[in-house]
Amino acid sequence: MGIAHRLLLCYTFYIVISPSIIDRLRTELGNDAVITDKEHMICYSYDATRIERLPDALLMPKTREEVASILGIANSEKIPVIPRGAGSGFAGGSVPARGGIILSLQRMDKIIEVNRNDFYIVAEPGVVTRNIQKAAEAEGLFYPPDPSSVNFCTIGGNISTGAGGARGVKYGTTKDYVMGLEVVLPTGDIIFTGTRAPRSVAGYDLTRLLVGSEGTLGVITKAILKLIPLPEKTVTVAAIFTSIHDAIAAIDHIIMSGVRPSVIEFMDNSSISVVRELLPESVREKGEAMVISEVDGPGTQVEEGLHRIEDICRKSGAVIVSAARTPQEREKLWTARRSVSPALYKINPTKINEDIVVPRSKLSDLMNEIGKIASTNKVQIVSFGHAGDGNIHINVMTDDKNEEEFKRAKKSVHELFEVTLRLGGSISGEHGIGMTKAPFLPMEVSDKVIGIMKGIKQTFDPNNILNPGKIWPS
Repeated sequence: MGIAHRLLLCYTFYIVISPSIIDRLRTELGNDAVITDKEHMICYSYDATRIERLPDALLMPKTREEVASILGIANSEKIPVIPRGAGSGFAGGSVPARGGIILSLQRMDKIIEVNRNDFYIVAEPGVVTRNIQKAAEAEGLFYPPDPSSVNFCTIGGNISTGAGGARGVKYGTTKDYVMGLEVVLPTGDIIFTGTRAPRSVAGYDLTRLLVGSEGTLGVITKAILKLIPLPEKTVTVAAIFTSIHDAIAAIDHIIMSGVRPSVIEFMDNSSISVVRELLPESVREKGEAMVISEVDGPGTQVEEGLHRIEDICRKSGAVIVSAARTPQEREKLWTARRSVSPALYKINPTKINEDIVVPRSKLSDLMNEIGKIASTNKVQIVSFGHAGDGNIHINVMTDDKNEEEFKRAKKSVHELFEVTLRLGGSISGEHGIGMTKAPFLPMEVSDKVIGIMKGIKQTFDPNNILNPGKIWPS
């Protein structure tokens, strides 16, 4: 069966929402929260993958009760509902694969509480992650997770995908900061998981189960997030290397040195080149790789860590080592790093973005294998990411209008996943599975385990209305 035929079959299962249901939704939510004009819905029909599927309706609730009402109606009518944050995901997770309702949570954007005594913040799902950080910092507290899209992604999306970020090497990822959730089930029932207390072992940990579930089990309407004390001082170091393997060796030496950096990022030559004009002048010299390290904590500890990292980088072959000490210098460096992914379109009109993760000790082997895959398939592969915990973003650059080249690019992705799993890694470190990785999930997860996952999905969502067509291959 060809691809076009499979897509045609997929479209035959779409549910067209009747005018009477639209009227019912308008009665429940108000006219401004129910949108059906194509021009407006197009803006919510795709994510960062550029896969596009038009929904039947776009709903924009403001309260948990409105979310509950939407899901109650959708469940009774068996209409697909796709929860959506900012649409910044790279796996097609918020794309309406089978039509239905896009449930945008962007209007639920209130920070409800910042608790200085017990170190937590309570927020609605539509709050932009950077605003979570700012609210915490205003109270002398710190929310560490920082995806590259931190300035526009939302906390609900972060929780749904289990988002990571550069600080994962020291502080962990989103899952490590979710203390509790308010969630609307597909039936319209509202449940609460977790606690405001520092710990709880009262039954199954449903909070952890919901983190990373990609909107397939319930709709998050409130989150309790752990905060920690704000570091006294932060310094960032950028080092340029003439060899990728020298850069990886430096990363290993930094980790083994006893210094505990909060960030260790890696960028290859191509990722450096597309943002070169955004980089501080001190690190614009051409090289094969860049390592960005960050140290935070008490002032004396930071200075000691900084000097040790600088020394390690030089001894490992760095041709330039430059410290960014002021907030302005650091922000310039991070603006460049966060801009790499969108800037890659300078190279080719299409990229296949994968976020594989391997044990850190296997990074050098991974780079060797990527070189072989690129050479064999005659494609350009660009690598950058969170090397401190082995999470690398691999971008296969191609042109989807060139059928033969695109075929080689897709073959490269399959080979990349094979290598990743052979090295003891995972096909997704922080982007989730969504639509794009669903065909590859059985490469990593056994049929028995997938069956257990599907059983959990059936328990939460017996009518399969929440984000259908995601995670498992159709």
